[in-house]
Amino acid sequence: MQHQPRILIVDDSAIIRKALANQMKIFGARTTEAEDGEKAWKTALHNDFDLIITDVEMPELDGFGLCRRLKNHARTRGIPVIILSSLDTDKDIEMGFNVGAAAYVSKAEAHLQLNATIEKVLKQSRFSRSRSILVVDDSSTIRGLVSAALEKAGFQVVKAENGKIAFDLLRAKHPDLIISDINMPEMDGIELCKKTHADPDLAVIPFVVMSANSDRAVMRRMLSWGASGYLVKPFNLDQIVITVERLLSDQFLILLKEKERLDTEQKIMLAGITSLIAALEARDSYTRGHSEAVAMISVQIAQQMNINTEAIDALRIAGKLHDIGKIGVPDSILLKPDRLNKNEYTILQKHPVIGSSILGTIPSIQQLIPVILQHHERFDGKGYPSGLKGEEIMLWARIAAVADTYHALTSDRPYRKGISPDEAMCIIDDVRGTQLCPVCVDAFLNLSSFELRLCSF
Repeated sequence: MQHQPRILIVDDSAIIRKALANQMKIFGARTTEAEDGEKAWKTALHNDFDLIITDVEMPELDGFGLCRRLKNHARTRGIPVIILSSLDTDKDIEMGFNVGAAAYVSKAEAHLQLNATIEKVLKQSRFSRSRSILVVDDSSTIRGLVSAALEKAGFQVVKAENGKIAFDLLRAKHPDLIISDINMPEMDGIELCKKTHADPDLAVIPFVVMSANSDRAVMRRMLSWGASGYLVKPFNLDQIVITVERLLSDQFLILLKEKERLDTEQKIMLAGITSLIAALEARDSYTRGHSEAVAMISVQIAQQMNINTEAIDALRIAGKLHDIGKIGVPDSILLKPDRLNKNEYTILQKHPVIGSSILGTIPSIQQLIPVILQHHERFDGKGYPSGLKGEEIMLWARIAAVADTYHALTSDRPYRKGISPDEAMCIIDDVRGTQLCPVCVDAFLNLSSFELRLCSF
């Protein structure tokens, strides 16, 4: 179940507070209201919030003062703050960020920017708060102080007393960030930093150095060996928290941009492949639109089975691609107006393997490959290409098999007319547990004829 965000709305206008509370419903949020900064401060001290949205101009305590207090207190410093104000000069915005706001939105632009800003800040906050930090120092006092400060800010903390122990923990725990002293027994911070960044699996973890040595040459050397930051002892504990939050925020943005890039590349690639399949099906009026229909019916079945949205989106793509391997089957077989002979059918049966080979080299769609490869496997083990049985067949492939069978039965072929939806549903019920997965068939049979006709257009 998705987390229901808790949002504190702070504004001296009851109308604006109510409007914002209504707007927060799109995030499924639970909202609390306060009419000035002082009341908001007391409320934040005694409650847990995922986000605070505050005006600036308010009696008792203004928004800048509220934000400053929140960021200076251990209990509340981890709560992201969005300042929403009619004060929108460069000086005002600069002040907002100086006191610790995560974002600043002008009330004049709120209808365009606020929702996107809230979504971004909440995602970034969830990312940071779920992160784990490895603290490495041979002083139990410093380990304890640094760990306590990070835990109060909401981070998970793992501790090690030297580099050797820390390196073993890195492999087991794989933390999101490392904070390490330099001078330690067994293995010092320099060696730990070098070993960490020499390992491809660990090199992406940000590494922050703590040291009493403020020599710039040492700092530059540590940065050249892969350190992301350098803190000189003695330091303020808030400084550590701010440094960690900044580095994880930067890491979050990098990961977000990389995901957006990969999503864009995948969409372009899939558009090209689905166009290719459409061209393949266009050669034969009897199979035109088959892959699109299989995708839509598969989605309907998956929804009946309460499969999560992300999996359904992947299944929709897999349905569109399931017959890609027919590109490797000769037209003389694909377009033959009569039933296939044994040799021709053997060649046609190769299309799942051909399809998985075509798409198998594309990293971003590896989770879809079993659907392409297994959609002609049978629940009783008599299918092809591998003779898989029962739950050896991936669930998505079992769903696609039901959809594929239904659309094949109801579609016209050169050697026979398609049967009615009701007749097809009876046949599918008859092969429940032999050819097709019983769970998937039960979900399919819950669909109405109207829903299935819509999928077949």
